[in-house]
Amino acid sequence: MPYPFTIGSFTYHFADLKELLAKASPLRSGDRLAGLAADSYEERVAAQMALADLPLITFLTEAVIPYETDEVTRLIIDSHDKQAFTPISHFTVGDLRDWLLGDEADTVMLRQIAPGLTPEMVAAVSKLMRNQDLILVAKKCEVVTRFRNTQGLSGHLSVRLQPNHPTDDTKGIAASIIDGLLYGSGDAMIGINPATDSPAATARLLYMLDGLRERFDMPTQNCVLSHITTTMQLVEERVPVDLIFQSIAGTEKANASFGVSLSLLREAHEAGLSLKRGTLGNNLMYFETGQGSALSSNGHHNVDQQTCEARAYAVARAFNPFLVNSVVGFIGPEYLFDGKQIIRAGLEDHFCGKLLGLPMGMDICYTNHAQADQDDMDTLLTLLGVAGINFIMGIPGADDIMLNYQSTSFHDALYLRRVLGLRPAPEFEEWLLRQGIMDHRGNRLSGNTQKQLYAALVT
Repeated sequence: MPYPFTIGSFTYHFADLKELLAKASPLRSGDRLAGLAADSYEERVAAQMALADLPLITFLTEAVIPYETDEVTRLIIDSHDKQAFTPISHFTVGDLRDWLLGDEADTVMLRQIAPGLTPEMVAAVSKLMRNQDLILVAKKCEVVTRFRNTQGLSGHLSVRLQPNHPTDDTKGIAASIIDGLLYGSGDAMIGINPATDSPAATARLLYMLDGLRERFDMPTQNCVLSHITTTMQLVEERVPVDLIFQSIAGTEKANASFGVSLSLLREAHEAGLSLKRGTLGNNLMYFETGQGSALSSNGHHNVDQQTCEARAYAVARAFNPFLVNSVVGFIGPEYLFDGKQIIRAGLEDHFCGKLLGLPMGMDICYTNHAQADQDDMDTLLTLLGVAGINFIMGIPGADDIMLNYQSTSFHDALYLRRVLGLRPAPEFEEWLLRQGIMDHRGNRLSGNTQKQLYAALVT
């Protein structure tokens, strides 16, 4: 249905819900590339004002992608929790914004309503919010998950130790792991992006990581980010698979471009559970997302990239994941042009994911041809720390030598913990103390730990 809105003597006409959402989005290069962005600042404001007056119930009756042709839409509608939605069912999008910013919407209440929110609802309300609004609401959301340690507790910040190497050289990977562990990184997981998707190479890396974990009794989890079909093959062979990784998107067509479907994800989830490798819990899926992935695969159906991203979180939510990671600036300036757009997108993604009940982390990153630099990443890093992000990336020197992009370093994670008084996952912090890597104040210690860790990895 059309959504007209009049400012002065001029009436703007928005043909349907997805056009209204697209025109209300803060400016970003991806929406302009797709021909979906507002033509002027005034048109964007008109769309935001019309969106603010839209009843939330509309999102349950008008799909941005038809129910009949998209399995993600079917998942969103079929899994909607009407009882959880009841307390806010009379709200407009603007009412939801005001309520979220108020004191009634505390941590407990936000956890209760999360199953009643659809991705399109949270995408819509994010479009009405300033950056500080996104931070304030996300800070109130606490999403806790467990595998071998506990992620997401208030006052804690975890780090994915990412020891990538362009040839999967074990000594090069070992050096990066030692570096990260001695900075207190690795509690979210030790996760390698392999140079190839070979099952044999992936298995070799998994055995190496598991040997390290067992030798030092580390309360963390490992992951090699191969395609989910490769991982499933290794599960059948009883290779020590902890977390099961897959990149996902917000439409059936975009997921097909990744070679996945909801049924395949369900099969992989069940396979992972069958190994029973978690000691504290069974959250074992690790998903990565990013604004622009649906557009880059021509699977966006003329839906704006931020709404498509929020729909990816519906896919993730269906599998009770251990971690969800928005790789916010990785796709490039065609989708998020500069530091300002990357910062805004990062705060949106974290807000939307947390509000939907997901354990959100972020790869705070940019490509070398984007109009961004490390100062922009410092800003987003600090803002997300204030907003209560579950985890960030830890990469040697913040420079991934295999994927060739800029991210955050072990030192960046140490900075954020110190300046905001955040601590590692509790079980991992106890391990750091036992190993003599850190003291009770979070200060790094020296000793023989480096030589011991290196010897464990290369022998």
